[in-house]
Amino acid sequence: MTTDTTITEPATARSGAVLSFEDLQVTFGTEFGDVRAVKGISLQVHPGEVVALVGESGSGKSVTSMTALGLLPKNARVSGTVRVGDKDLSRLDARGLRTLRGNDVAMVFQEPMTALNPVLTIGDQLTEALQLHGIAYGKQASARAAELLAMVGIPEPERRLKQYPHELSGGQRQRVVIAMAISCDPKVIIADEPTTALDVTVQADILDLLRSLKDKLDTGILLITHNMGVVADMADRVAVMLKGDLVEEGTTEQVLNDPQHEYTKRLLAAVPHLGNGPGQFGSVAEVSAPARQEAPALDLQNLVIEYQRLGRPAFRAVDDVSFSVAQGEIVGLVGESGSGKSTIGKVALGLMPAVSGSVSILGHDLAKQGGRRLKELRRRIGVVFQDPAASLNPRFPIGDVIAEPMVVHKVGDEKARRERVYELLDAVELPRSAFNRYPHELSGGQRQRVSIARALVLDPELLVADEPTSALDVSVQASVLKMFTALQERYQFACLFVSHDLAVIDTLAHRVVVLQNGRIVEQGPREEVLRKPSEEYTRRLIAAAPVPEPGEQRRRREERHALLKELGEEVAELHVDAATPPSRAVPGAQGGNASRAGGVLGG
Repeated sequence: MTTDTTITEPATARSGAVLSFEDLQVTFGTEFGDVRAVKGISLQVHPGEVVALVGESGSGKSVTSMTALGLLPKNARVSGTVRVGDKDLSRLDARGLRTLRGNDVAMVFQEPMTALNPVLTIGDQLTEALQLHGIAYGKQASARAAELLAMVGIPEPERRLKQYPHELSGGQRQRVVIAMAISCDPKVIIADEPTTALDVTVQADILDLLRSLKDKLDTGILLITHNMGVVADMADRVAVMLKGDLVEEGTTEQVLNDPQHEYTKRLLAAVPHLGNGPGQFGSVAEVSAPARQEAPALDLQNLVIEYQRLGRPAFRAVDDVSFSVAQGEIVGLVGESGSGKSTIGKVALGLMPAVSGSVSILGHDLAKQGGRRLKELRRRIGVVFQDPAASLNPRFPIGDVIAEPMVVHKVGDEKARRERVYELLDAVELPRSAFNRYPHELSGGQRQRVSIARALVLDPELLVADEPTSALDVSVQASVLKMFTALQERYQFACLFVSHDLAVIDTLAHRVVVLQNGRIVEQGPREEVLRKPSEEYTRRLIAAAPVPEPGEQRRRREERHALLKELGEEVAELHVDAATPPSRAVPGAQGGNASRAGGVLGG
């Protein structure tokens, strides 16, 4: 249902909201004039409720959340009312804001490595928050820090207190950030894309933990995300933002199953749905894997890849991996972080050597190629990297970026190259005016289109795409996937598509290869692997992938929990001892700022 932003009574009068925004407007003064980032939105979060604030980059989600912490930069002008509990933030001075952060409102950031101080131990950072707010000191603070780690499901908490952030996995670091957020028993937690940087199974664990947190501690959560599967899994209510406006608000079932605003409909239509297979964006009908060729585009046999470490045994990243990509076929390579996906992609491109095994590209043994023959072979391979901003030369205009492979391989004259670049700009649906623009003048989705155009400029027979859509908004991702499928049909290139997003793989791939810890655990046609997995790891991976429909996601979550119990594993949840709940902070505690998290917990 469409939001009515007219508020007739204070939010705190509405069943005791723990966080409320009333006619919030945020304008940034810049050298190019004023930018209205938030345009008069009203929203409430109640105790024990998860409200998802969704929208694409630039919609104003994070700016809205920062107002609840008083952390906007000095060039921001804020009007309207922001309340945390019964406290009006506009009436608080710097000391009052320091007391508010942590005591009443805390934040869980997207990337835990930037939220944690790399030179302080986990124990130092947890006890800092407790001491800062006058909750506990010395040995008592250390004991409380260990309790918090145990609450969020980190094993051997006393040992972990002495470790540094880099010694923990991504999921464990995010659990530490959550432990810091609940250390002062805040009324509301703002979770800003808390699972974006995590693997799908770790994401499912973190969502279970957050759900347990709001149920057991009655904490309100404002969840900021662009992942509709996460929204379906977590949220009680959904608010949709577009260019600073709140365009729709309602229960999760209402917004996801019966959207009213055209933007919400477009947003949901752009989300790939695991289980729906190819053609989700109207691009192609169901296709079957091409017939095997005598010379596959890529053939890996018994591949072993190791990283040498000074003074220590080599780390084996890939162990005895064998699979092939037929000509004209898309093979999805999936697995969690550290499984060896990107390493295999680098070896397939000839960017790093294998310890043993063979890599054959278009019938040629890569190890036996050298000089001119290797350069000629590389001409037949294209590559699309994960981050287009890092893979495009910022000093080259787009025309030169796309034409560079033709220059390197001495293909055509200047006129022919220009015509080829224009042809590809048309193919990837970019205006020809982009020819003379620079990468920084384009959006993320446009830059990724440029990367794909550059990869196709030499008509490659094999394309290696390493997470090419993971950094994109859902609508941009959908348009890139639609375009990618159309281009593959048109140019008939083979593709090794590396991704951790099973819904994307379901949309594109003919066959799927599943990696775990450098080994293949399962491979076969997409239908068999994603619909009828035979291996335990694949079943866990698929069960953890959220889908953007609340009823189906609820059923999938229950099935996942049943699977974990069947495998003898625990479901991630908050372990709260009723006798020792998190202590409410002492009012008026002094503030400081020793760690990066201090900005949220007291600085």
